[in-house]
Parts: sequence; C-alpha cells; structure tokens
Amino acid sequence: MRYVLSMLFVVFLMGCSSVQVKYDYDKAVNFSTYRSYNYMPDMQSGLSQLDENRLLRILDSTLQVRGYRLAEEPEFLINIMSQEYHTAPKSSVGLGIGGGGRNVGGGISVGVPVGGSNTQRSIQFDLVDAERDALVWQALAESGYNNNSSPNLREHNLSAIVKKVFSKFPPKTD
Repeated sequence: MRYVLSMLFVVFLMGCSSVQVKYDYDKAVNFSTYRSYNYMPDMQSGLSQLDENRLLRILDSTLQVRGYRLAEEPEFLINIMSQEYHTAPKSSVGLGIGGGGRNVGGGISVGVPVGGSNTQRSIQFDLVDAERDALVWQALAESGYNNNSSPNLREHNLSAIVKKVFSKFPPKTD
C-alpha cells in the first residue's frame, strides 16, 4: 500500500511540474560546426539574479558535457528571456436551474471556476550564429512556477527545463 501511494505521489508531482517545449530552427544550418558558445552581452533574462545564476550554471554544465566550450569568441551566442503569467483555472462546475409549465419553459445555467489561477513561466532560449548575427535555433519552454519555492526546488525545476529543452539540440535533420 505504501508503495502504491508513493508511486501516485510521484506521478502527481510529475504531472504538476511538466515542461512543454516548442522548437524551431534553421534547416540550412550545419549545427555540427558549432563547438563554442557564450551568452549575449546585453542579455536581460527576466529571471531573478539567483535564478539566472542557477540557470547559467546548469546550462554551462549541460553544454560542456555535450562537448561545447564557453569561449570569449564563440561560434554561437545564447540569449535567454523569461516571463511569468497567470492562467485561468481549467476546471469548472456547471449549475443550472430550469422550470416550465404548460407550453412555457425556461432555464438558466452558470459555470463556476474551481480552483485558483496557476502561475506559469515561459523561458525562451535563442541561439544566434555569432558570425552572421542570425537566429539559428529557438526553444520555448513553459512550466508551472511557484515564486515561494525553496532554492533546491528552483534548481531542480530549472534543471528539468534545461534537460528537456536541450534534449533536442543539436536538432536532427530530416
């Protein structure tokens, strides 16, 4: 019984923190030529300074494990933009009342939202060819966000985002 409850809890947590990612890239680019990277010098990520530091540390680690190196004169630049937004509850309860008599009928119904709004965060990763100053790859990650999360949970969530986003980089060409 304890095992079943543990598994249900894990599934619940995974469902709450799922990351959706949308990708786009320039099909004409040969991504195998890129070996070095850096960040846009004027990057305004929209993240808190602590979250930005966490994200850059995780991103550096992820890219370096894949053979990319941080360089003063990189082959591609990374720009990161983030924003928070609120979504309406996705559940509602319908209430209706009606009546009628003889040849006349009438009714009214109302949908009542259940639950509060959800805070979401989107993080956009743009990879720009440094020589051509052209966008070559882009990913937009969206996930749930809690501003009151502990530092460990924030790092875990950012790590999950980077892992999912860069699971398809470099892109496989058709």
